[in-house]
Amino acid sequence: MAQIFPFRAYRYGPSQVKLEDVLTQPYDKITPQMQDHYYSLHPCNLIAVEKGRSFPNDSPTNNVYTRAGLALKTWIDRRVLLQDPSPGVYVYSQQFQLPHSTEHHVRTGFIALGRIEDYSAGVVFRHEQTLAGPKADRLELLRHTGAHTGQLFMLYDDPTGEAESLLDQVPSAPPPVELRDEYDVVHRLWPIFDAQIIQRLRRALSDKKLVIADGHHRYETALAYRNECRAAGSAPPDAPHEKVMMTFFNARSKGLTILATHRVVSRLPPGALADFREKLAPVFDIQPFPLSGDLDRSSRVAAFRVELIAQGAHGNVIGVYLPGAFQLFRLRPDADLTSLLPEVAPPLRRLDVILLHRLLLERGLGISPDAVTRELNITYEREINAAVAAVDAGRAQLCCLLNPIRLEQMMDVALAGKVLPQKSTDFYPKLLSGMTIYRLENNL
Repeated sequence: MAQIFPFRAYRYGPSQVKLEDVLTQPYDKITPQMQDHYYSLHPCNLIAVEKGRSFPNDSPTNNVYTRAGLALKTWIDRRVLLQDPSPGVYVYSQQFQLPHSTEHHVRTGFIALGRIEDYSAGVVFRHEQTLAGPKADRLELLRHTGAHTGQLFMLYDDPTGEAESLLDQVPSAPPPVELRDEYDVVHRLWPIFDAQIIQRLRRALSDKKLVIADGHHRYETALAYRNECRAAGSAPPDAPHEKVMMTFFNARSKGLTILATHRVVSRLPPGALADFREKLAPVFDIQPFPLSGDLDRSSRVAAFRVELIAQGAHGNVIGVYLPGAFQLFRLRPDADLTSLLPEVAPPLRRLDVILLHRLLLERGLGISPDAVTRELNITYEREINAAVAAVDAGRAQLCCLLNPIRLEQMMDVALAGKVLPQKSTDFYPKLLSGMTIYRLENNL
């Protein structure tokens, strides 16, 4: 089953830089505005590697990937990035509040290397589809840097909590690494170099299956790079390219939170909305959600969010917002999903995100799965306010609003060998890039 390994991580030297000035969110969460902000913070900000700028005069010898490789090498040469003297694993804790909540949560796992496995081996499982473009980008970056700077968010199921109990043995002294990010999340890191604890952690995970919670593109990039290296010549089974940096969390631990990602729909052909409700009436009870005209947009959205959550606790329900009007689409008790979705596996038929894609988007609006993959009509928003604002501003024709998938549902889908549409899960908060860096040489 899962094989994990300690490694000699590269980390930013605290005497050289403030970590708040150099670490970033994962590459796929970095907007152009965030990219500009990161560049403004410090010359050694990881943005130059994680998601560097492209320029019109880029060439095969001077481009975003070659500059990333040069930046990483320069920072190591200048000792901005320091390599730990011994192989270790790294306890990683995050303290945070959920959006629209004042309740504090703590999520704790650990960073180590994990062996890269083909999906067919039954050790690592995915739950989301991936796109070719991001994988091609990450693969070219890996070829030029020879390093993994971002974290793979991996889940394992351990009812006994054995691995977590080992993490509790880390001294309770002030952590050597602590920072607060732009979302007010406090990140803490404790290295573990104790060989006995590391070996016990390895044994604790040796019979576990791993589910990718976040980082599908990065995992498949590591898999593609491993295969390239294997094809290039013989290498030992424990060669650096056979492993990738992962952060491991027990699926039963506190603080694991999935947020919904809402769909914003635009560029529909003329007439697509004319009979939208009629097409879906045999499958859904469609209820308008009237709101007082005295409420501002934020208050209207907040009231609708409360109702969406409340109704979602008792069945499948999807929110729809058209200009000025909220509606609730509740799955009818007599809906025959076996006939409606014969090619969809039974574990997936009762998931809101599947009903949204296959019934509302495809059947109701004529948006094909290929169009969804190519993002011809769909964009994504975590915040309901942003989705509704896009409709009110005329940038979209409607938005579809979801409750989040439950963690146990996601695990069941993954372990059954099935996948969900892209952007079906949004684990919050994200794991910062650059907390540790795995360079595929000099790491043992």
